[in-house]
Amino acid sequence: MLDLTRVIAGPVGTRMLAALGADVLRVDAPGRPELPLHAVDGVVGKASTTLDAGTPAGLETLHRLLAGADVLVTGYRPGAMRRLGLDPDQVADRHPGTIVVTLSAWGTAGPWGARRGFDSLVQVASGIGWLTRDHTGRPGALPCQLLDHATGYLAAAGALSALASRERTGVAAHLELSLARTARWLLETPVDPSPPVDTPVAAFLAPLGAGWTGVTPPGTLDGTPLTWPHLPPAYGTAPATWT
Repeated sequence: MLDLTRVIAGPVGTRMLAALGADVLRVDAPGRPELPLHAVDGVVGKASTTLDAGTPAGLETLHRLLAGADVLVTGYRPGAMRRLGLDPDQVADRHPGTIVVTLSAWGTAGPWGARRGFDSLVQVASGIGWLTRDHTGRPGALPCQLLDHATGYLAAAGALSALASRERTGVAAHLELSLARTARWLLETPVDPSPPVDTPVAAFLAPLGAGWTGVTPPGTLDGTPLTWPHLPPAYGTAPATWT
């Protein structure tokens, strides 16, 4: 799995797939390092490399990696990958059989389709900020970047479904997810009035190395709790090859 995502939504989805057994290689541009937290949280369970796709050699390496991948996951603004030949239609032509998962803030349709965005902006634009306003009417926010995390897990589920479908039919799919669509889904979901289960936070924590503590992957596989296949590597230090 080739992971061209950053920050939260995409990395959450691809690290979940790593916990389920995927060989995930995350690729970042050398001149755009992640924030320290995301340089750990976003690469757990994966290999992490840097590659300058703006050079002919870097772009050739990127497409060589893609030729060996079953799934490509991208999290950049719609249309931003076209210059690299990595838009879904281009991947279908050059790398047939590759499943493509794209994540964006607003989706690709409508007047905001080409805009950048992130979780907090979508919360405000979708009405979540109004629903969580305080007594003065000041817009609020969810207690976490829920749209990012939910969209990431939806991306993982979609990739698994697409892989199963390709196994049956031989046809690769393009899955398109957006934070805005996840926000709409959330707003349309009835509120569960039952109180939440009070589970100690420590039950979900595990050491990640280098002084970091993280949350273990959710769920089980055949009754066995999931674990990260390995602890976070040093960010950007893996070779740009499949192991």
